[in-house]
Amino acid sequence: MRFTLLTYTRPEDFAKVPPEELGQLKGLFGAYIGALKEAGILAGVDWLQPTSVATTVSEGGDRIQDGPYVDSKETLGGYMTIDVPDLDTAIAWAKKCPMAKIGAVEIRPSASEE
Repeated sequence: MRFTLLTYTRPEDFAKVPPEELGQLKGLFGAYIGALKEAGILAGVDWLQPTSVATTVSEGGDRIQDGPYVDSKETLGGYMTIDVPDLDTAIAWAKKCPMAKIGAVEIRPSASEE
């Protein structure tokens, strides 16, 4: 089954991370992505720029606004799509994600699997 692990963080919490720890965090993410690849379960990965540079189209395309669509405390920072046997395995991998320690990781099954 395919599951997408969506990573969320509060921008103000992320901004508090000292620069030297950011470098360590990037290294942890690199190792995590490497482990997903080595396990042969990584189907896709991407990191997103902050919501401050987002553009949102709504109301049938008649409304275009800079910034995020909703005002929320946590913002979507990226995703990893994995192909694993079941939800329990997806949960085990999500627990290993560095973002689970400083933010949140949401697990969503692929709708194309139904």
